[in-house]
Amino acid sequence: MARRLADTEEKRALDRAHEDCYEELRLAAECHRQTRKYAQGFIKPGMSMIDICERIEGTNRKLIAENGLKAGLAFPTGCSLNNCAAHYTPNAGDKTILGENDVCKIDYGVHINGRLIDCAFTVAFNHRYDPLLEAVREATNTGIREAGIDARLGEIGESIQEVMESHEVELDGKTYQVKSIRNLNGHSIEPYHIHAGKSVPIVRSNDSTRMEEGEVFAIETFGSTGKGIVHDDMECSHYMKDYDMGHVPLRSARAKQLLHCIDQNFGTLAFCRRWLDRVGQTKYLFALRQLCDSGLVQEYPPLCDVRTCYTAQYEHTILLRPTCKEVLSRGDDY
Repeated sequence: MARRLADTEEKRALDRAHEDCYEELRLAAECHRQTRKYAQGFIKPGMSMIDICERIEGTNRKLIAENGLKAGLAFPTGCSLNNCAAHYTPNAGDKTILGENDVCKIDYGVHINGRLIDCAFTVAFNHRYDPLLEAVREATNTGIREAGIDARLGEIGESIQEVMESHEVELDGKTYQVKSIRNLNGHSIEPYHIHAGKSVPIVRSNDSTRMEEGEVFAIETFGSTGKGIVHDDMECSHYMKDYDMGHVPLRSARAKQLLHCIDQNFGTLAFCRRWLDRVGQTKYLFALRQLCDSGLVQEYPPLCDVRTCYTAQYEHTILLRPTCKEVLSRGDDY
């Protein structure tokens, strides 16, 4: 009994020692929740995808009290449509309009001192997609339930897949099994590092890696009525400096200048072309290509399943405290 009490007190002491970090995560999560509530109220068919993203980002900038790299947006607002599951945000000039029968994944993040909240939900106006959304929401909640200190990543994926693929959706008189998109994963998060070292699969795997005390994870699942596998498609909009890449000599003065701009404004956080436009960069595509070719910057093109299918996503950020599992981004909505 005495040993158990000592262990409990030690864990509480560890909790207290990290309280400042926890509070930054909670403040970022509250910003995400408030913006989410606002977005769920204003997103309507007929809106342009650029308008949707810029309204979400503008609200986040105000609520998080954007301050250089100390507080702000963690990555571009994703608004991937239908068969596109992830990494689509409109570039300048994109005239895509949200339709009544579209399935739109809204995925955005905010941070305070690099402590990131990564959370996503799906918007659909036609109720025929409700079973798809419910399957993915239930799968994400399963992943959250199974996650914890010492949980094996492969076993979490198996539980997620079992729940996801127990669902079906009927579209135009044909019944589809909802499939986990097997090459998309949840992930561990570290300061200023959105995709840190560990991946949380959403299908069965032999990965025996365990979750550990103090880690932060994005538990996200994607369901599809298609093949359940995505590939690069469409024009790229998302970019991010390689977190582990050291110094690489650049000959081009323009590429050097663009890299300095990226370092100053985004650091190792993801960014998009619209954000380069916003900070005054012009005629930068060739220099951006040079940075990508050098390995200093990575491209993250839209990820799509087969064209005739529909995909959905739900995601929450969790914190594995010594004393409990905290679902940081949980709200009244999901």
